Amino acid sequence: MIAGSKKISCIGIVGDGCGGGREFIVQEGVLFANDPQTNENIVLLQDIHMPKKISKSGCIITIECEEEEIKFDLSALKKV
Repeated sequence: MIAGSKKISCIGIVGDGCGGGREFIVQEGVLFANDPQTNENIVLLQDIHMPKKISKSGCIITIECEEEEIKFDLSALKKV
């Protein structure tokens, strides 16, 4: 396991935009989306260093790390 890479997650609220009802997980430097119906994990982003907190608002996932804040747009499937 990468140092400082504990598992953190948040759940998208149904109706708030992209990915409602899915769990978004950062573990071992990777952002995953978990589909609760199939339990399938989809890799969205890699190379995340020392994450502390994850949150979702609309289509934007925000990951607060020790040295940076990452915003990932679920509608475009890329960092913004």
